[in-house]
Amino acid sequence: MPAGRPFRVSNASRSSRKGIVASSLQELLSKTLDAFVITAGIVTLVLEEDGTVVDTEEFFKSLDDNTHFMVLENGQKWTQTKNGVVAVRKKKKMGVANITFDLYKLNPKDFIGCLNIKATFYEIYSISYDIKCMGAKSVLRKVLQLISHAAQITGQFLLYTGTYMLQLMGEYDEDDMCTRSRRE
Repeated sequence: MPAGRPFRVSNASRSSRKGIVASSLQELLSKTLDAFVITAGIVTLVLEEDGTVVDTEEFFKSLDDNTHFMVLENGQKWTQTKNGVVAVRKKKKMGVANITFDLYKLNPKDFIGCLNIKATFYEIYSISYDIKCMGAKSVLRKVLQLISHAAQITGQFLLYTGTYMLQLMGEYDEDDMCTRSRRE
């Protein structure tokens, strides 16, 4: 099963917003119904920015992480926000840069979780980076693989170094035999 991806979902009035992690469109719809306590089974999921209906798994898979969705119940319609911006109180300008750290877990069994770092400069330029960490079992497996690989490389190095030293000292011939052992 593929790992879940983070999304943001709001209601039709944009008064409530929830962060939901899902790996498929059906899972996102199910978790959205639970999060917003919607009992009506007929809902439509649209992109918040332009109202595009998300109804196929292929289109859902093509969307980026942290995509903003809107859930519309029966009879509700998508409406554009004023000037294309969600009505929110403006923050006082504090400086040139804003850095946000978002720590979340895709699975309760995850060892550390995932970290999303977003930096905004002059409220114009932004960059984000998502760091995904593995579970404890996967981390231990990778460490053991690394140790095994290092031991193999060390063994090969010692074997080749020993053979080379014997060749330099003249005690090694082409039959892969040490001449010292023949003398005795």
